[in-house]
Amino acid sequence: MIINCLVVDDEPIARNGILEHIAQVEFLHAVADCKNAIEASVELKKNNVDLVFLDIQMPKLSGIDFLKNLPNPPLVIFTTAFPEYAIEGYELNICDYLLKPISFERFFKSVLKVQDYFEGKNNRNHATEPFFFIKSNQKIEKISIDDILYIEALSNHVIIYTKQKKYVAYMSFKGIESRLPQNQFLKIHKSYIVSINAINAIDNDEVILENKTLPISKTYKSLLSERIERYLYKR
Repeated sequence: MIINCLVVDDEPIARNGILEHIAQVEFLHAVADCKNAIEASVELKKNNVDLVFLDIQMPKLSGIDFLKNLPNPPLVIFTTAFPEYAIEGYELNICDYLLKPISFERFFKSVLKVQDYFEGKNNRNHATEPFFFIKSNQKIEKISIDDILYIEALSNHVIIYTKQKKYVAYMSFKGIESRLPQNQFLKIHKSYIVSINAINAIDNDEVILENKTLPISKTYKSLLSERIERYLYKR
């Protein structure tokens, strides 16, 4: 899923910094950026916005007052140089609170929470079956989700590698990703999704399967680390 973002900040340097961070994350898309809450109101009416990066201290109308007056607000991440607003921000049910200057590492950790929210919402709305069908080599093939080892994106098609064979399907990478249970699969690169059950080892920037080594991109390394951390045995 692509998350449509709106950036609202009266400081051009701060806006540009967040826009640069957004450009580095594959699942984010900036629909617009605004220098005040009035412009933001217009953009929210014009665009389908999923997430707002909202500065607190702005002229005429603060980010907090702006959020309080929105009837059906999208998800919000506050961006500010002032930590004293944190409690009030969380009382407004924001997703996160980023203190300026905002590092990419902290930014990415924050937007992963938003991605998890939307993926969880999608999974609740669309229960995943234990199998799906694809069209491959002029046949309709049934694929068991538990048999999938990893999936590779190539141009306008995907290659699905299972325990028995591989399948070439002419479909989008995002299309195949939407059919997979999020607790079982993990995107490690713009071109690879891997089954967590198929991972034998992780070595720096590579995931090692039984007969294959796959690259881990910088964008997804933090997410992989967080997921694997759950399974680590700690004395």
